[in-house]
Amino acid sequence: MTLTFPDDFAWGTATSAAQIETASEHNFRGLRARDGRIFDRTTDHERRRHEDAATIARFGTIYTCSLDWAALQRQQYAAFDKGLVAQYREFFADLRERGVDVMLTLHHFAHPAWFEATGGWVWESNLEVFYDYAARVMEAFGDLVTDWSTFNEPNTFALQAYFRGVWPPYEKSLTKATRVAGNMGQAHLHIYRKLKARYPQARVGYSLGCAYLEGRGFRAQATAKLVDWWYYTRSIKLFEPTDFVGLSYFAYVPFSPAALDVVDNRAKVEAMGLLHDDMYALKVEGLAYNIQRAHKDSGKPVWVLANGVCTADDGFRQNLLTQYLTAVHGCIRQGVPVIGYNVWSAWDNFEWHLGPSYRFGLMAVDPGTLDRVNTATADWYADLTETKELEL
Repeated sequence: MTLTFPDDFAWGTATSAAQIETASEHNFRGLRARDGRIFDRTTDHERRRHEDAATIARFGTIYTCSLDWAALQRQQYAAFDKGLVAQYREFFADLRERGVDVMLTLHHFAHPAWFEATGGWVWESNLEVFYDYAARVMEAFGDLVTDWSTFNEPNTFALQAYFRGVWPPYEKSLTKATRVAGNMGQAHLHIYRKLKARYPQARVGYSLGCAYLEGRGFRAQATAKLVDWWYYTRSIKLFEPTDFVGLSYFAYVPFSPAALDVVDNRAKVEAMGLLHDDMYALKVEGLAYNIQRAHKDSGKPVWVLANGVCTADDGFRQNLLTQYLTAVHGCIRQGVPVIGYNVWSAWDNFEWHLGPSYRFGLMAVDPGTLDRVNTATADWYADLTETKELEL
């Protein structure tokens, strides 16, 4: 059986600067990850931009990425580093010459240590600093960018950094987490207006973290519904207006009674007989569910900006991506406007507090040499983005 996607459906991949470039003075630098690796040298993308542009060009015509804010701007309101601006511009021009459009994400979890030192996203007074950064990004790169995402998973950032406390600054405060998400929503509104005024033809949106949450038992159901309200329902209302709702979907999270993932609860997840990768339990239908409800709740088109599988088993990754894309195709067939699909990620990177041994890449990365290694899934996805036909 063959599923054919629309001619105007956008195919691509996604990365974030902090996870693929050697760490500058940003908030994650020096973190000791769960696998024992230090968040410092990641994949040497800054030394391999031309090689990586060729890799990215295999995988469709849209690439979602971010910039290293900390390396570009060494202190608040400072001019950008001219040499780094030139490097990024050369990279973006290289992509455009290869037929790849650029969606630029303004904030993808990492920001300068000096921004963190002043309280970061907790304080509304710091928003002006981010507005200055965004304005300089528009000036430096706007002519090479086709689409914009203001924030990548702001709800996930607030949850992980300010409630669960597993990311810098390691806070455990629901009040602060809620305030951070609200401040990011306010920043989105401001920057959306600035971008639309300057680039009226560009699509401007954001990427919302989403999951499929399910309680097992009465108390667990109540907890799951409360978390889903805070994580999804509240967040999608905060980030308006928008031209599209981007979705990042990776996880099925059962509550029994607390939330279970694979990183900390592998034995429990396996005892429940759940499909899983190296990070999460998995439920493919959860992607369709979130696409449908995001469109219903926002009235906007949906773009799957990050979806992938954390595994070193390439065959397992390809099988799950096939199932996810079948779910996407089903949504399109039902009339939901889905703009496109970006695999997370183009190549293995440094998975935040977990480390580089947690692998999402279409291309593998050799841990010793950092060379990109082709895989069968990379070939499969490259062919799919060319033919737009998914063979089942």
